[in-house]
Order: sequence, then C-alpha cells, then structure tokens
Amino acid sequence: MAEAAASQGWDPTRSAAGKMNPWLIVAIISIPTFMEVLDTSIANVSLDHIAGGLSISTDQATWVLTSYLVANAVVIPISGWLTNAVGRKRYFLISIALFTAASFLCGISPNLQTLVIARVLQGIGGGGLAPVEQSILADTFPPEKRGMAFAAFAIVVVVGPVLGPTLGGYITEYISWHWIFLINVPVGITSVILVWLFVDEPEQVKEDRRQMLKGGLKIDYVGVALVALGLGFLEYFADRGERLDWFSSPLITASAIISATSLIALVIWELRVDNPVINLRLLKNRNFTMTLVVMLMTGLVLFATTQIIPQMLQQVMGYSALDAGLALTAGGFATLVAVPFAGRLVGKVDVRFLIGGALLVQAGALWHFSHFSPDISFWDAATGRMYQAVALPFLFVPINAVAYIGLPQRATAQASSLLNVARNLGGTLGIAISQTTLANHLQLRQAELSYSLNPLNPVYRDWLAQAERMFGDRTTALAVMYQQMQRQAAMLSFIDVFQTLMVIVLVVTPFVWLMRPATSSTAREGMGH
Repeated sequence: MAEAAASQGWDPTRSAAGKMNPWLIVAIISIPTFMEVLDTSIANVSLDHIAGGLSISTDQATWVLTSYLVANAVVIPISGWLTNAVGRKRYFLISIALFTAASFLCGISPNLQTLVIARVLQGIGGGGLAPVEQSILADTFPPEKRGMAFAAFAIVVVVGPVLGPTLGGYITEYISWHWIFLINVPVGITSVILVWLFVDEPEQVKEDRRQMLKGGLKIDYVGVALVALGLGFLEYFADRGERLDWFSSPLITASAIISATSLIALVIWELRVDNPVINLRLLKNRNFTMTLVVMLMTGLVLFATTQIIPQMLQQVMGYSALDAGLALTAGGFATLVAVPFAGRLVGKVDVRFLIGGALLVQAGALWHFSHFSPDISFWDAATGRMYQAVALPFLFVPINAVAYIGLPQRATAQASSLLNVARNLGGTLGIAISQTTLANHLQLRQAELSYSLNPLNPVYRDWLAQAERMFGDRTTALAVMYQQMQRQAAMLSFIDVFQTLMVIVLVVTPFVWLMRPATSSTAREGMGH
C-alpha cells in the first residue's frame, strides 16, 4: 500500500497526525475552517441591522463585505508560499489567532471605519485556513483514503455557506448583529488550543522549510504586489461593479484595467522567476488544471445560487431573511446525506463520471429553478435546493481527492491555495454574473410586460374591469396591476439568471473528459513536472 501511495506522490512522513488518529486531526482542523467559511456568508443578511446600528446607509454597510473579500482574495493565492516560509502549523495557528482577534474587534466596533479595518484583518487571517487544511489532508491521507477525508472537508465548504444566512438571520433577529462576529471568539480560542496540542509538524515539512530558507528568505516582492493589485482590484470590480453601473463608473473601469494588466504581468513574471510566490508551473499537470476549472465552476454555481435563491424568496415571495435562509438549510441536510457516498465512490468509480454526472445534476436543478413561479410554496423552494445540493459533494470530494495526484508532495500547499483561489474566484464571478443578469433583465422584462398593458389589449381591459369592481376604483386597480407586473417581471428575471447559469454549466461539462483517470502513469507524468 505504501509503495502504491508513493507512486502517486504521497509520503507518509509528511503526515500531520504523528502518532494520533488521523481522523481526530480532520475534526480539529475542520473547526476553524468551518468558522471562516461560515463567516463569509453570515454577514450578508445582517447588513441592514449593521447599517442601522452604526447610523450609516446600506450601501456604506456593504463595505463590511467588500473589505473582507478583497483581503481574503489577496491572501489565499500566497497562502501556499506563506505556509512553506513560516511553517505549516505555525502559519495555521497565526491565521486562527488573527481571525479570532479580528472577530472580537468586529464585534465591538463603534463605527464603520473600525469595522472595515477589523474585517480586513479578519480576511487576512481567514485566507490561510482552508488552504492549510487541504494541504494537511493531502499530506496526512494516502490517495486511496483521501475520498473520505475530503468528504469531511466538503461538509465544511458546502454546508458553511448554506447555514450562514440562516444562523446570521437568527442571531441578528433575536440577539444582536455584534454576535455574528463575537460567536467566533470562543470557537477560535478552542481551535488554537486543539491545534497546538494535537496537530503535528512533521520533520519532513520542517526540512522543506529549512531548505527554502537556506541562504536567506527569498521574497518575490513583485509577485506579491501583482497578486494584491490583480486579485484585489478584481474582487472590488466584481463586488462593486453592479452598484456603480459597471463601466460607466471611472473607478470600476480603472479597477478592471489595473486588475487585467496586473494578472497578465503576474503570469509572465511567475513563470520566469526562480522562487515564485505562486507556483503556476503546477498547471502543466493537465489533471490539476482541469480540477481548477471544475472547482471554479462549482464555486460559481454554489455562491451564485446561495445568494440568488434567498433574494428571490424575499423580493418576489415576501419571505423574511430567516425563512429564506431556512429554505437553503434543507439543501445542507441533503449535502450531509450525500457526502459519505461521494467519499466512498472516489477511488471506485472514474472521477470523470462522478464530476460530469454531478454537473449535469446541477444543470438539471437550475432548469428546475427556471420553472418556478411567484406562487411556489416553501416546500417547492426547499426541495429545489435539495435537488441541487445533493450533487455538490460529488463535485467537491472528487476534485479535492484527485487534484494532488501526480504533484510533488512538497507542492501540496501551493496546490491547495490555487484550488481555493479557483473556488473563491468562481464565487465572485457567479455573484457578479447573476446580479448583473438580474438587473439588466429586470428592465427588459418590465418593458415587455408594460407593452402589453394598454387599452387595445382585451385581456388588459377585462382584468382592469374585474379589478375595478373588486377594489371600487380605477386608481387602486391600476396600483395593484402595476405591483403584480413588477412581481412578475422580477420572477422572470430570476428565471433568466437560472437559465444563464444552466448554460454556463452545460458549456463547461464536456471539458471534464479532458481529465485522466487516477493511474500511476498519470502520477509519474505529473511528478516529472
């Protein structure tokens, strides 16, 4: 078994379990990651309360989200290099401690400026958590057992964003918005203690660090600057673009130019420098490249639907934030049920069938959403989300299980950071695409429906006559008609969003077959790079 694992690039001397049960390590390192992933979505539903509590506008309150996302986007791609330079366990502990301290500062912030600074610190700390956990899992479990190990990780990254809006809505509604941040403090302190006591820093990982620092620490300052400019401005562009009307805003236009120029320069620079902050040479491994593409698509669909479904339920059906979150929670239960099956099938079934089938289920779920009407019940929304969520583990688990096969094990930290960049970048693009499609199509749908509301249309005349008899006067009847038109236009716009996402998924699905099954020859090819 050890020889087979070694042929696929796994070295047991790099395990973080030491003499402990590796599944105990999985539980310990998943706690801070779940805390961070949950936090990325928990604040979304609390913006109105934060705005009211700090006496600011809701638009100003969105900086609470933007500041975190920008800081997170900058740190994640360089987290692999930081892991190697600082030491895996040490960097993980620093990230947890910084995230916990920043959460406390967020909870006691008296004004927006303090809260934004604290959220930046929180994003810097949170950026290292998921990549380090993935790196530890890849190093601790041999390829044939990674399926179940990454099944546990899938619970963290999939269920966290689903539970976030529900938990955030409940805490904000019944306690205070401050506690969506303060709740992290005891969890973070507990995590620091557990990681310090039980997670091992293997001698081989220490030796890799000593070799890296031999002759002094070589910092790729240009690469770090280009990452900050490229991904920082990209996150700002995607997050604020729709609010500022995209390229009609000079600030958004400048952000797009800076981001595009920096990212192009980053690719050229990182492929030429000897000690890159991001190891783009890993993309020579075709399997790894394709897992990044599928991970980007998974993040796109997950984050887009996690935001757009509650938005639809609140704007069209009149749900409260808590009720809309509960509709998503049903999907979380479906994911929990499916995760063990996904973990067991990895290694037994060709991952291309698992990933391709899961993408087709995602497309089917989006098609199902596109047949919703304003009169759907809570159960209709919940079961639709369950239909979609049951396929998510069959994306996350196989992707993470096969991504590291064929890569040198010393590259697991860099590979983990790139996987998380793909997931977060997909989420950013998904939200931007869905919100832009919604805004543009809302205007189009309103214009289409308004065109049919004229006295020459017999349906319009009949409905107006019935409404006048019901309400007693024409003014009220016209007001009700306009309200219904707005509701129908909004529903049609949400349907357009679901159809757009469905088309994107279907376009990407055939590329899954460019992946190769996990074999020793595949592994040796990747290790050769």
